[in-house]
Amino acid sequence: MSKKLSFLTFVVFSLLVITSSACAKKESKPSEETNTYEMLNLFGEVMERAKASYVEEVDDKKLIEAAINGMLVSLDPHSSYLDAQSFKYMNEQTKGKFGGLGIEVTMEQGVVKIVSPIDDTPASRAGLKPGDYITNIDGENVVGMSLNDAVDKMRGKVGTKVKLTIRRINEKPFDVTLKREEIKIQSVKSDLKIDDVAYVRITSFTEDTDKMVEKAVKKAQKQYKDNFKGVILDVRNNPGGLLDQAVSVADLFLNQGEIVSTRSRNEEDTVRYNAKEGDIINGMPIVVMINDGSASASEIVAGALQDHKRAVLLGEKSFGKGSVQTVVPLGDYGAMRLTTARYYTPSGRSIQAKGIEPDVEVHPAKVEELEKTFEFSEAEYRNALKNENDNEEKNDNKKEKEEKDDWKKDYQLSRAVDLVKALGIYSSAK
Repeated sequence: MSKKLSFLTFVVFSLLVITSSACAKKESKPSEETNTYEMLNLFGEVMERAKASYVEEVDDKKLIEAAINGMLVSLDPHSSYLDAQSFKYMNEQTKGKFGGLGIEVTMEQGVVKIVSPIDDTPASRAGLKPGDYITNIDGENVVGMSLNDAVDKMRGKVGTKVKLTIRRINEKPFDVTLKREEIKIQSVKSDLKIDDVAYVRITSFTEDTDKMVEKAVKKAQKQYKDNFKGVILDVRNNPGGLLDQAVSVADLFLNQGEIVSTRSRNEEDTVRYNAKEGDIINGMPIVVMINDGSASASEIVAGALQDHKRAVLLGEKSFGKGSVQTVVPLGDYGAMRLTTARYYTPSGRSIQAKGIEPDVEVHPAKVEELEKTFEFSEAEYRNALKNENDNEEKNDNKKEKEEKDDWKKDYQLSRAVDLVKALGIYSSAK
């Protein structure tokens, strides 16, 4: 074995021994340690043979990074090694700005699965949907690639194009070409005007999401005053984000109680996050909209408000990502992302692989009005009495009205608005 290779093997060996020594229990058997040494020797032997005999020359860094990543991705789809560039991209994403196509992805059955397209990005504008599979990137099959490699291939210089082959359930595979953009995430949107209801769309949980949600709700309260009916939190196709932001958003609408707990394999490491006193809308109705693209942090908010019976969940079952990843920086060598715990809702439900079931199941739909039969109204009768309170302006701008009511084309949202208003009537009648 070459001196250089021996040294690299020794470094990997040392790291693994230190890690295993810190994590191993006192009752570890000598035979298990001996087996570890043998496997590390095997690693060195395989690496030396690959360097010496592979059809093309490979470098030590590439082999070792691939070995580390292979070790981590074999554990679950969300554990992985991040090289320095990938680690940089991840930090940019949590700050709400990064480059690429605008999709949150995972690996399933050897291919890339779309968890959620991000609003107002190349992916969402191209019509990509949660549950779509990416089988080829620029004609190259993704089977055998790591998730990081696939993501790196989709990233690139702003303005360049990438072709994805998409497989969708019950449809033939199709290609879509996307132009890469600098993705600037506006994590909270509240510009949709719905009479008497605060509509808050949360696209992801990034820095200051809680402050933006609170600002949007208070603005609606001030605008609608006594007519204010409640809040719609729309987390459809929200892939998640920062845990502390999910906790803070749920806390805005809770007075007390647990929001979420994280439990690792060691019971003593359980962490519980509790609400502080203060509901910013004083118990008024909340409807949370979810679908199969709502994951992780979105499910924490939905699950907490549902368990405390503080909100009604409307839509479709959520994605079911209930695991916690800890990112451990590795100096100049990037970082490792490791699944260290599971999320549990206040009632003790595990989100993992089950998701959150809505209280009111509503699937996306297109509703068309039936043609009216020929009939008269009172106002059409000759000499009908006028309504003395009718001060409606005659020449309304029809286009303006249509734009104002554009949200009604979203069937799920329309149902959510009706539900908030109905709950508001019920609450005020108590």
